[in-house]
Amino acid sequence: MARIPLLQMSGISLTFGGDPVFSDLDLVVQPGDRVALVGRNGSGKSTLMKVMAGLVEPDQGSIVVPPGKSVGYMEQDPQMTGFATLGDFAASALEPGEMYRVERAGEGLKFDPARPVETASGGERRRAALAKLMAEAPDLMLLDEPTNHLDIEAITWLEGELKSTRAAYVLISHDRAFLRALTRATLWVDRGQVRRQEKGFDAFEAWRDKIWEEEDQQRHKLNRLIKSESRWAVEGISARRKRNMGRVRALQDLKAERASQIKRQGAAELALDAGPKSGRKVIEAEGLSKAFDDKTIVSNFSLKVQRGDRVAFVGPNGAGKTTLLKMLLGLEEPDAGSVTLGTNLEIALFDQTRDQLDPDASLWENLTTDPALGISGKADQVMVRGQPKHVVGYLKEFLFDERQARAPVRSLSGGEKARLLLARLMARQSNLVVLDEPTNDLDVETLDLLQELLDAYDGTVLLVSHDRDFLDRVATTTIAMEGDGRATAYAGGWSDYLSQRAPKEAEEKVEKSKPSKPKPKQEAAPKEGLSFKEKHRLEALPDEIDRLEQEIAKLEQLMADPELFTREPVKFKKATEALVERQEKLAAAEEEWLELEEKAGDA
Repeated sequence: MARIPLLQMSGISLTFGGDPVFSDLDLVVQPGDRVALVGRNGSGKSTLMKVMAGLVEPDQGSIVVPPGKSVGYMEQDPQMTGFATLGDFAASALEPGEMYRVERAGEGLKFDPARPVETASGGERRRAALAKLMAEAPDLMLLDEPTNHLDIEAITWLEGELKSTRAAYVLISHDRAFLRALTRATLWVDRGQVRRQEKGFDAFEAWRDKIWEEEDQQRHKLNRLIKSESRWAVEGISARRKRNMGRVRALQDLKAERASQIKRQGAAELALDAGPKSGRKVIEAEGLSKAFDDKTIVSNFSLKVQRGDRVAFVGPNGAGKTTLLKMLLGLEEPDAGSVTLGTNLEIALFDQTRDQLDPDASLWENLTTDPALGISGKADQVMVRGQPKHVVGYLKEFLFDERQARAPVRSLSGGEKARLLLARLMARQSNLVVLDEPTNDLDVETLDLLQELLDAYDGTVLLVSHDRDFLDRVATTTIAMEGDGRATAYAGGWSDYLSQRAPKEAEEKVEKSKPSKPKPKQEAAPKEGLSFKEKHRLEALPDEIDRLEQEIAKLEQLMADPELFTREPVKFKKATEALVERQEKLAAAEEEWLELEEKAGDA
């Protein structure tokens, strides 16, 4: 029996600013689909996803979602007006008693549901939007750059959830490893056309290159035919004017066909000039220690960075990667230890927060107001690695058009902001490049260019990233921030780090599992009472048990409706799952309370 599509788009056309984004687009998403949605920055991927979600209305065409099926969209910039906490926002569409779904997603994605909305960062808001989608569990999930602002641990958790879900999903992501692990089909948005291949992202680049090669061959044949027919028109038309006017019109049609072809977007002209060589020793750190309040960032950390090294820093969000980087650059003082910078260093910094960009100033002004470039804010030229270039010409090298030059930076997409920051960075000569999360929002083609550029760069690179594929292709040394002040150096990139860490973790587990030697009876320590944490937990458990009992009662009352299963099968299924999980949590909480109460009584 044929499957009923979760979403069907027919004859979709959409125009922005006079330029067609899509024209006569047909698209179907089936149950069980795992789809990568790919394309260059600005090609319309996010717009297409918003059309699929019903947030952008097309000029023409229809979108059908069958009754009883749901489509969920992860918002890039979620609106949280009216919500006190991130948890309130994330649970806003859930049934009573389903807050546990948000709490579970919060643990995996590392955000605090109790965090007030007004103090939450942009990254925390995005994680709350992702948790909201995961908790609601729609039949079709639309995920636009879900790994941005996630560390590798959270990305791995999300991968596991998406691998095990029965829902269909469409993913936009720059993270190759994430896409390769999860997708079984690919939608490619290219110059207003959407192509589909029933293979995952791993096969995308070979497919894309083959299509582009065929396109180039067809265009070459068309150019040769136009050239031949044009020569005929000049040399032979006068003798056979009436008989051959059809051939002249055919020539005009060929030229019109060529003119109508949309040229492929070129690659950004990325370039790095290492300039004067730095000294052989770039950075030498000895015994660095740093703590904030009761949190230790690093303890007794030492590192030598030589010219030409590519050093990556990895670890969970909040582990202190950026703090350690700043200490190594002399931008932040350690509590203990010393840092010695090498001679003749010219540092270029890519900041993940985009603080180097003024959102209210234009692209033009952002390129011409940096004192390090030696020019004023109203100049027509920008100094690019020692040579003057017109601002618009330089912007075009990074795929911006003339109309964007005077537009405010806040109007740019995330990928465009990243390209503008690269334009600023690459205008300078440098022999030490520092890249703090450079891969966020960049398309795979630009990431390929950046990786090739770093490979050929005759300088030193310090890199913070959660993109495992990029780490593997760039890093020669990986510094893992492993918690409790431990920062350990491993040779190679991410995969090398994992292979080296596995034997070490196995050895630690063996040591922990060894039985401790029994102490003589007279030395046995007396039984101790509850720890502070256990005492606090014992005091909190009665309220938690009471809350669980109330939620179970509400769910049982909901399911007491004999018509619920036939009237709202999806709601019945969700309520059943919630009831089972609440009952399991209640049993676990009661058992934990009994154990703690018994331990307290034995003290």
